[in-house]
Amino acid sequence: MIIKYKLKNKNISIEREFAVHLPLLIGRGSELNQVWTNLIDNAIDAMPEGGQLKVRVKLEPGNILVEIRDNGAGIPLALQSRIFEPFFTTKDVGEGTGLGLDTVTRVVRQHHGNLRVESKPGDTFFQVRLPFKQDPRTND
Repeated sequence: MIIKYKLKNKNISIEREFAVHLPLLIGRGSELNQVWTNLIDNAIDAMPEGGQLKVRVKLEPGNILVEIRDNGAGIPLALQSRIFEPFFTTKDVGEGTGLGLDTVTRVVRQHHGNLRVESKPGDTFFQVRLPFKQDPRTND
């Protein structure tokens, strides 16, 4: 609800691209929800004048890829190496704790996944790859 309100309030459109027939992931849903919430919330904050948010879920060999992409200001190159550090934030005092991306990293690692980010002005994306186990009975 909070994210829905922020999207509407900031004039941000959302594009969804979800693969069909995805295998089930074995994991802790509430923790993975924190990953998506943090990444989407950061993307919204990167577009204070509005913009476009893209959420893509794709099947890859052995992994499910979730990509959160925005066309906001981007993350300055000088800061990109620090964004995953605990308590590091570019937000104003009282606006962020600096723990969002640290949490994202920790949860993704606990799920044996990996996290990738690329950013330049007008195009920032975070890619989360999470492995899934194939069902030997169905070869899926």
